[in-house]
Amino acid sequence: RELLKFTQQPDIISFAGGLPAPELFPKDEAREAACRVITDHGEKALQYGPTEGLLPLRRWLSERMVRYGIQAEADNVFITSGSQQALDLIGKVLINPGDQILVEEPTYLGALQAWNAYQAEYAGVPIDDHGLRTDLLEDALRVGPKFMYILPNFQNPGGTTLSLDRRLELVRLANKYGIPIVEDDPYGALRFEGEHLPPLVALDADFQASAGLNGRGFMEGNVIYLGTFSKTLAPGLRLGWVVAPVEVIDRLVMAKQGTDLQTSTFDQMLAWEMLKTGFLDDHIKRIREVYGERRNVMIAAMEKYFPAECSWTKPQGGLFLWARTPAWIDTEALLAEAVAAKVAFVPGFAFYTDPQKGRNTMRLNFSNAQPEQIEVGIRRLGLLLQAKVTEHRVVTTAPELVPA
Repeated sequence: RELLKFTQQPDIISFAGGLPAPELFPKDEAREAACRVITDHGEKALQYGPTEGLLPLRRWLSERMVRYGIQAEADNVFITSGSQQALDLIGKVLINPGDQILVEEPTYLGALQAWNAYQAEYAGVPIDDHGLRTDLLEDALRVGPKFMYILPNFQNPGGTTLSLDRRLELVRLANKYGIPIVEDDPYGALRFEGEHLPPLVALDADFQASAGLNGRGFMEGNVIYLGTFSKTLAPGLRLGWVVAPVEVIDRLVMAKQGTDLQTSTFDQMLAWEMLKTGFLDDHIKRIREVYGERRNVMIAAMEKYFPAECSWTKPQGGLFLWARTPAWIDTEALLAEAVAAKVAFVPGFAFYTDPQKGRNTMRLNFSNAQPEQIEVGIRRLGLLLQAKVTEHRVVTTAPELVPA
């Protein structure tokens, strides 16, 4: 919340927020769709609606997800007020005080914020450039966490993608120990390069079928899948969705009724009017092109301006990359200097359940700044880091003073 304030200051180049590029929002399509909604469906659009969500939108999503291997029916889809609400409702339904949740280290800060309210505890398993370290997973699963929370595609904050081998191993271990997976996939459509990898929910269905465990249908598995329109349409619509077995959907619907009754009818109808025109694929293609270019500019600038002692991930999609500085640099302290130099980022410790971890890391967002701003902002940050490295070299190599 505090870092988002930097995005409102025109003189600061902010890599801090997770904001999509506003110039890519489909304003023309939204304006035309809004007129159709009011003209053709005004009374319905301004009225209460079902808690589960608008049926045509849920059907569209169930048909759309087939291309990703997700064979869900409309009854398996539940519309939420952004995927952040989905995280909160999952906490409300599943978490009792003291329950342990297995998370990636680092992980999405918003999930921790949602579940801290339900007094969750956490077991962290590290990630590397290929995603969750599944070779370290089994010991944590033996303890019996309530569920696992995984972002397999272009992870927030790391920008990493879970490899296919690790996805298969994760699904195998989840079924071996009977631990459900909450799969959060806000960025999966935003791939710039590389081949699409099947979602965990689809791999789990395959595993269940091969083991003869899901005789009643596809959505009887071990995974709750979360999606959102915030990164493909617009975050201001606050539209997300959950894909899960019907029994899970029923519990989430009851929890949502006590929270806000339903997701905005008007916003759902506006999205549906936009989506049924078929414009989304071309729109997403444009987003990929722009974000891919901005990622390339950021990485090239880091190679040019950052000290050799620094390293970073090279995301194949999404909105973020993860930078590592030398261990003796505290990026929380560095942030104050960066803001004074008119550039902002998120210190990495914020994405850990233990704030003593990740003190030398930072998350950088490349989607919201223009290429020329990225070049200038990374240069400013690189100069600060170069000064820190130079100062450290002087201190560590200075000869000791010997008394006369």
